[in-house]
Amino acid sequence: MNERLINILLESFPKIFLQGILITIPLTLVSFALALVIAMICAMIQVANVKWLKPFVRFYIWIVRGTPLLVQLYLIYFGLPDLGIVLPALPCAVMVFALNEGAYCAETMRAAIESVPQGQLEAGYCVGMSYMQIMRRIVLPQAFRTAFPPLSNSLISMVKDTSLAANITVMEMFMQAQRIAGRTYEHLALYAETALIYLIFCTVFTKLQRMGEKKLNTLSGGSSIRA
Repeated sequence: MNERLINILLESFPKIFLQGILITIPLTLVSFALALVIAMICAMIQVANVKWLKPFVRFYIWIVRGTPLLVQLYLIYFGLPDLGIVLPALPCAVMVFALNEGAYCAETMRAAIESVPQGQLEAGYCVGMSYMQIMRRIVLPQAFRTAFPPLSNSLISMVKDTSLAANITVMEMFMQAQRIAGRTYEHLALYAETALIYLIFCTVFTKLQRMGEKKLNTLSGGSSIRA
């Protein structure tokens, strides 16, 4: 490795890493937080079998899961201006990532809620709880423990998916790497360096996931002992 390439990598690493801290990670966390809200609403509608809303939820999930994320980004960012709706790149990316991930997380939450034994709902009704009280105090805490690993995997996957935002001019770390590579012509080294930074971020989230799972298992064990 020649001295020029080493200097390029040393200069580019903090620039790319900084864009990851300032754009990629906030974009991921905000989008995922909104996705969880969407997922909870959609899951609750399906579990409660709200007849006049459930078809719309199923249609939304079908459309989102059946079309590529990149196409959805292009459709919203480049397509809506034809209808007179112009969205800035970053809010557009947040909206699309949230809607996309919300559809997948909705199915995860629905399956987790439905995995809670029906007898626990009946027991809640027997002690005078309302449906929402049963969901909040009995069903959702158990469902969340079941859903935590797949939801965490979705979050880690979203960290990598944010690189697609570069296609709609969001200055996240992959676009920063593209600009540096376009100026220096060291594409292989710079993209490998960017991949390393993604790996660092995903490794941190993986460690947090394992810590969260251990904490939930501890709480679950404690609840079983008290029961």
